[in-house]
Amino acid sequence: MTRIADDARLDPRIRRIMGVMPDARAGRDVADRDELLAKANSESALAAAAAADANLNRIDSTDLAPLEGLDISTLEFTSAPDGNQIKVSFMRPQVEGPVPCVYYMHGGGMQTMSAFLGMYKCWGRLIAQQGVAVAMVDFRNALYPSSAPEVAPFPAGLNDCVSGVRWLAGQADELGIDASKIILAGESGGGNLSIATGMQLLKDGDIDLVNGIYAMCPYLAGEWPQDRFPSSTDNNGIFINVSGNNARMVYGIEAFDEGNPLAWPMFATADDLAGLPTTVISVNECDPLRDEGIAFYRMLNEAGVTARCRQVMGTMHGSEVFSVSCPGIATETASSIAHLAKTG
Repeated sequence: MTRIADDARLDPRIRRIMGVMPDARAGRDVADRDELLAKANSESALAAAAAADANLNRIDSTDLAPLEGLDISTLEFTSAPDGNQIKVSFMRPQVEGPVPCVYYMHGGGMQTMSAFLGMYKCWGRLIAQQGVAVAMVDFRNALYPSSAPEVAPFPAGLNDCVSGVRWLAGQADELGIDASKIILAGESGGGNLSIATGMQLLKDGDIDLVNGIYAMCPYLAGEWPQDRFPSSTDNNGIFINVSGNNARMVYGIEAFDEGNPLAWPMFATADDLAGLPTTVISVNECDPLRDEGIAFYRMLNEAGVTARCRQVMGTMHGSEVFSVSCPGIATETASSIAHLAKTG
C-alpha cells in the first residue's frame, strides 16, 4: 500500500483514485542548474514527463465542469522585459455586463506543467461556472516548457505573471471583466507566484490593479524539511516529496541564497507584505507544505493584511485541481475563490 492509499486521514475517494500512485521520493541533490537541465532532457525524463502530461490531460470532466454557458478562448500578450510571448487560457460566463476575474497561475513548482493541460482546463471551467471570468496565464517554467517554449529561472516566470496582470487590466473592457474585481490565485508553485506577483505589484506601486489574493497550498520556503514546519516531515512523500535541493537549484539558487522574498515568500518581512489586498491562504491537511502556509497566514496578520486561512481536511497537496477525485471539495474551493473575486 502507498501512503496515499493507507492514510486514514484522507478522504476515501482520494485514497481510492490517487492511491495507485507510488510514494513520492526525493530527487538526488544536484551540483547546479545545468545538471538538472541535462537530467530533465534525457530520453527517460522526457518520456516520463510526456506520460505525466497524458495522465493530467485525462483529468477533464465536462460532467463536473461543463462547457455550456462559457466562452473559452486562447489569448496572447507580450511579456516585459524580455519581449517573449505568453498565452492565456481565458474562460468567461456568457452573461451581460462585466464580471469579476480570477487571474490564475498553475502549479508545478514554477518548474513544470501548463494551463492548457486537461486538468487545468477542467479546474478553470469549474471556477468560471461560479460566475466569474478565469484567465490562466501560461508563464515560462524553470525546467520543462509550458506552451511558452523557453525555460528560464527566476524571475522569468514572475515577470510573465506580473506583465499579464497589467495586460489583463488594460484589456478589461474588451474582455468583459470588471477591472476593480481582479484577484490573483494559484496552487502550489502558482500559490508562490500569486503572492510574489502581489508583492511585486506592491513594490511597483501597482497593487490597486488587484483586489485580492487566493493562494492554495503555496510553495513558499524553498528548503525542506524544517523543524518549524512539522508537516514538512510528517506528510513528506504523500503525493509530493520536498526534500533535497532541486527546487531552489532549478528556480534560482542565487535568489534563495540572497533570501529574496519574490522568489521564496517565506523570506518576506512585514514591510514586504503591508499593503497587500485581502489574502486567503488555503492549505491541505495531509500536505508537506501545510504548516508553512499557516505560518505565512500569521505573517500576513502581523503585517496588518486582512487575511483568512482555511484548512481542507482529508486532502493531500493540491487535491482540488485533481477535481474528479474529490468533486464536492473541488467545487467548494472553486466557490470560495469566486467569492473572493466577487467581494474582495
